[in-house]
Amino acid sequence: MTTSNKMLEQTIKSTVRDILDFPEPGIIFKDITPLLKNPSLCKDIVLAFSDQLRPLKLDALACLDSRGFWFGLSIAMELGIPMIPIRKKGKLPYKTVFEEYALEYGTNTIEMHTDAIQPGWRVAIHDDILATGGTAEATSKLIQRSQGTIVAYSFLIELDFLKGRNKLLPYCSMIQSLVGY
Repeated sequence: MTTSNKMLEQTIKSTVRDILDFPEPGIIFKDITPLLKNPSLCKDIVLAFSDQLRPLKLDALACLDSRGFWFGLSIAMELGIPMIPIRKKGKLPYKTVFEEYALEYGTNTIEMHTDAIQPGWRVAIHDDILATGGTAEATSKLIQRSQGTIVAYSFLIELDFLKGRNKLLPYCSMIQSLVGY
């Protein structure tokens, strides 16, 4: 990690707010909304992600609902590629493909438009936080089903102790995060 990346990591860590017992007792929620109050920091984050992803010659950036959209659209614009929204079931207006995935207390479903990914496209998946990896893994399945190739994952924060990257390694080994906890 370069000195500037280390400084960015420290700035992000000092800005992210911990919320105790949210959304349930025993959880320490990493609130990234304070980052959004600092346009200069947001720009630095977008440029750091773009610098990591640019050499991969991506065709699209798939961004997860909803906090993955916050930086994802700006990253896609910086790279000059489409941003593909991956949404919770029932939020997209056109024909969709969907993937159900397990939660610790049930299941959830994500969707993407049927025409979002072209066969052979090189796609990176972006979200704010990598925790258990369930949503990113389900997104990987959607992209593969649409005949896209996953070439990278990018996360603002990775909760290392939850080992979410283990679910993603079968799809792609390039898993990048700006901050680890």
